Amino acid sequence: MLRIVVCVKAVPDPKEAGRIRIDPVSRALVRADLPLVLNPLDKNAMEAALELKEQFDAHLSVLSMGPPPAESVVTECLALGADQGYLLSDRALAGADAYATAYTLAKGIEKIGPADLVLCGRASSDGSTEWVGPELATLLDIPIVTMVKEIVECTGEWWKVKASLDNGYRVVRVKLPAVLTVTRELNIPRTLSFSGIIQARRKQITQWGIDDLDVPEEAVGLKGSPTIVSEMTTRESKRDVEMISGTREEMAERLIQELADAGFLSSS
Repeated sequence: MLRIVVCVKAVPDPKEAGRIRIDPVSRALVRADLPLVLNPLDKNAMEAALELKEQFDAHLSVLSMGPPPAESVVTECLALGADQGYLLSDRALAGADAYATAYTLAKGIEKIGPADLVLCGRASSDGSTEWVGPELATLLDIPIVTMVKEIVECTGEWWKVKASLDNGYRVVRVKLPAVLTVTRELNIPRTLSFSGIIQARRKQITQWGIDDLDVPEEAVGLKGSPTIVSEMTTRESKRDVEMISGTREEMAERLIQELADAGFLSSS
């Protein structure tokens, strides 16, 4: 049986981006008052896992680290078709940078049991570091391919994938167990179904804290994060807006004239 673990993250809803704040002391994002949604690129990782599950005899586990409200994201993945959900949640995990996050997820995967394949989105929409996947593979001591845009061959212990590069791609053979970070080019994520939502109610979400993972508080969260934000500044972006009124023809003529006057259109 192919054992797959998909690492997913609950991120602030992009629709509420204007409400995102940064704690002046910890210099971390304050997510407490924001609705959380499944990280967009993690949806592509989930879809890849679900397609593999449909193709092979596979067991699909979903693993997330976050505050208790992040359970809703794990539940969403169960509704999509995951078999088991795990949430790593503990006050000591707050403020984690990419390394501390990868360390905690690695400990979670080790506790779940051996995985043949670990899938992650290339990056999260809130942090966008692209470091968690590579650091996770290093901590698990298994190979990684980043920026995967296509799984070409997925039989046996050696898989072949296409990974994006600037102005092209590379074809890579990787031996399982391995970590793959995926791009949105890989697939089109499916949407929730009513039957999936009903089935998710029968599935269990296991929640673990640092005692369950047997990790010291100094190794996780803000205390275990080697990244230090030394300074922050705010930048204001203001634009002047002018509303154009009139008939459709009048507005079009006025817009063309304004663009020409601004030098965006050639008068010739």
